[in-house]
Amino acid sequence: MAYTRKDVSALTAGEKRRFVNALLDLKRRGEYDEFVRMHIEYYTSDGENGLRTAHMAPSFLPWHRKFVLELERALRRIDDAVTVPYWDWTRLRSARSVPWSDDLLGGNGRSWDQQVTTGPFAYRQGHWTIRENVTDGRFLTRDLGRARDPIDLPTRAELDAALNDPVYDVAPWDSTVTRGFRNKLEGWGTGRGSASWRTHNRVHRWVGGVMLGGASVNDPVFWLHHAFIDLQWTRWQQRHPGVRYQPERPPTPGTAQYRRVVARHEKLPPWDVTPDSLEDVSRIYRYV
Repeated sequence: MAYTRKDVSALTAGEKRRFVNALLDLKRRGEYDEFVRMHIEYYTSDGENGLRTAHMAPSFLPWHRKFVLELERALRRIDDAVTVPYWDWTRLRSARSVPWSDDLLGGNGRSWDQQVTTGPFAYRQGHWTIRENVTDGRFLTRDLGRARDPIDLPTRAELDAALNDPVYDVAPWDSTVTRGFRNKLEGWGTGRGSASWRTHNRVHRWVGGVMLGGASVNDPVFWLHHAFIDLQWTRWQQRHPGVRYQPERPPTPGTAQYRRVVARHEKLPPWDVTPDSLEDVSRIYRYV
């Protein structure tokens, strides 16, 4: 039977506690840092050579679907009542709203070094030392809303603009495309500054701190954010029945994206799965 993923604002006090405790236990076991390492390894940009799977590519959505599912399975081995909740940032838009409470993710970082000092993941609690990072920082950092150069979270209208696009993705299958649901949701835009960060990407910028780079998994809000992104893929499929992941076939030899993106029926590293196999997960979980 499929289990449910809930809106974070609908969690009971007990559900919050169990979710937090499972994350802390996974961290104590050393397993959580494996997820951080994996995301850093597979954070390959357009400007780098080789296969892109996690970002700036059509497989952004299936890769992160599998990634969140693997984390969820690890949590459920600890406590089988736990599932990953989602954060609807079109509705919960304040640094004072859920999930930034002391009984869940803790609050904003302090002004001079962005260190989070409240909640169960604060460094001073002694349970959440950052060991895998792209810098030498050891504590969780946030800059909710970006104090020195404020930005807003994406709106429902901006999210709908992505959901209304009837095409999954288009060539050249990278961060430069202006058509297709995948990049409109992932959020690589044209221009400079805030205008170039949209939807998914803008949320990472709004949270700030460790959420800004490949080591963003160090902030547990990563999972709540990507559960909501995953929900949007499901909603997009419901709006556009029968429209499939693209590309269906691999780019041909001699083209710029040859061996750089994953086609529908190709294996999605580092797992033995294909995007095709991840398009329907309704037998595993559902959203409420």
